[in-house]
Amino acid sequence: MTLKLQGKVALVSGSGRGIGREIALKLAREGASVVINDLDAEPAAHTVQEITAEGGRAVACVGSVTEAEFAPRFVQTAIDQFGGIDIIVNNAGYTWDNVIQKMTDDQWEAMLAVHLTAPFRILRAASDFIREAARREADEGHPVFRKVVNISSTSGVYGNAGQANYAAAKAGINGLTKAMAKEWGRYKVNVNSVAFGLIMTRLTEATAHSGAQIDIAGQQIKVGVRPEILKNAESLIPLGRGGTPEEAAGAVYMFCIPESNYVSGQVLVCGGGRP
Repeated sequence: MTLKLQGKVALVSGSGRGIGREIALKLAREGASVVINDLDAEPAAHTVQEITAEGGRAVACVGSVTEAEFAPRFVQTAIDQFGGIDIIVNNAGYTWDNVIQKMTDDQWEAMLAVHLTAPFRILRAASDFIREAARREADEGHPVFRKVVNISSTSGVYGNAGQANYAAAKAGINGLTKAMAKEWGRYKVNVNSVAFGLIMTRLTEATAHSGAQIDIAGQQIKVGVRPEILKNAESLIPLGRGGTPEEAAGAVYMFCIPESNYVSGQVLVCGGGRP
């Protein structure tokens, strides 16, 4: 049986943990060579080890996607290690919530930086390779479809109280998606986004009462959802529960396979039926 992504090269930001890890594993299991990224070396190395243990190909590119020089290094890793770029998944991110009267400039700017500026820089860094490869393949009579999947959120589609910064950034990534679908269509690049609803990861499952935190550039940020809020959110989902990281990865995978070659500029809500 032929693997749908055999011979493809994928970059997946934020793929040491959670949804990103599952996306990377899914793409690798379908034959793609994957560049893994995480803020920390240990989770990135663990995902690489998981993939290689299953017979796949993966390398790590550790660092923050918000660093000015990260995007060229990320892209060049794929070119140097695997010879090209076929799939880009802009997944890295986190939330830093507050009501607007208590939201600081740092909170606002951090969400724009990680969810919107970083994907823009990665796509910009990949643009030279993509344009040159597309022209060469067209001249040779063997056009190749490439894929960009930007990760959005239902907060960016419908809004969410306490997330003005995150919602604005995720709405922005949907705008970037639609613009790039028009700009890169001539190069046979499908650009789509997946807007996740409630997906059960470490950022949602740990309760706010437990004091769970993540470290972002030395900034300790609380994560988790209070049990009563989580229960209420799940009750509003027609499928009756939050999604799994594996299910989230499946939605991204659909935009990476040849069957989606005529789908571009779309925002797919992966939320169990909840608008």
